[in-house]
Amino acid sequence: MARMLERIERICRGEELPPPIARLVGFTVTRVEPGRVTVEMEADERHANPMGTLHGGILCDLADAAMGLAYASTLADGESFTTLELKINFLRPVRAAHLKAVGTIVRQGRTIGLTQCDVFDQAAELVARATSTCMTLRGEQAAGR
Repeated sequence: MARMLERIERICRGEELPPPIARLVGFTVTRVEPGRVTVEMEADERHANPMGTLHGGILCDLADAAMGLAYASTLADGESFTTLELKINFLRPVRAAHLKAVGTIVRQGRTIGLTQCDVFDQAAELVARATSTCMTLRGEQAAGR
C-alpha cells in the first residue's frame, strides 16, 4: 500500500481520482505537503441553504477534507485514522465564491492529533475556521480502512 502522501500527491496532479465526496461536493486538492493540504471549490447556488447562503455543511465538508488529508499525509504505511471531534466557526456569509481551505496539523502525537483549517473566499477574507481531533489507527484497527 502506498503512503497516503503519495496518493494525495497523485490526486493533486490528476493522476488518480479524488474521493467520491470531492466529486459530489465539487472540491479539488490543489496543494499538498506533509501536514498541510489545500482544497478549493467554486461555491454557487447549488450549495445554498434555504436562506440563499452557502450551506454550513458544505463549508464543513471542505474544511474536514483539508484537515483529514493534512493528517493523512503524515501517516506511515499500514496506518489510517478516524476523526474523533470536529468543530467549525462560521465567520462570514458566503454566496457564490471561490473558496480555499488550508488544512494543517497543529500537533500530532503518537495516537491523537489536532488539526485546523482556515477557509478563505476569493478576496482572501476568512469565512470559517475549523478544528478537528484525529486518532491514528494501527494494526487491526487500520485494516481495511
